[in-house]
Amino acid sequence: MSAAQGRHNVHGKAGVRFKAAYTKSKYENMLRNVVTDLIIHGHVRVTEATSKDVVKEADRLVTLTKKEDVMNAKRQAARFVRHVFRDSEKTVSALDVLFNEIGPKMATRNGGYTHQYKLENRRGDNAPMVMVCWVE
Repeated sequence: MSAAQGRHNVHGKAGVRFKAAYTKSKYENMLRNVVTDLIIHGHVRVTEATSKDVVKEADRLVTLTKKEDVMNAKRQAARFVRHVFRDSEKTVSALDVLFNEIGPKMATRNGGYTHQYKLENRRGDNAPMVMVCWVE
């Protein structure tokens, strides 16, 4: 068998030996989904490695709610937060929850808007799991 046998993921004569399954864009989209779930539900269960990025993005979004230029801050937050509704009547979106509920609760804090609680390891691959939730 030669190296060029088969034409899977062809980029040259010998084809591609390895193709990464999880790209940067997929990771960023997963992060957007998880942070939006955190905003809507108030807590989310993720792996320890993912929780670090979730906390960073969630803190950045809460900091945006404190800006004086509210319209520009909403535009910046809308670029990251998914357009998802909290209720079935589609009246309260995730962006509304962020700016009308979470932002005012965190107005007096200077950072540290989230807590991370360690949970048991995931059953399938023994990955360390963390519960991320908002500070009360």
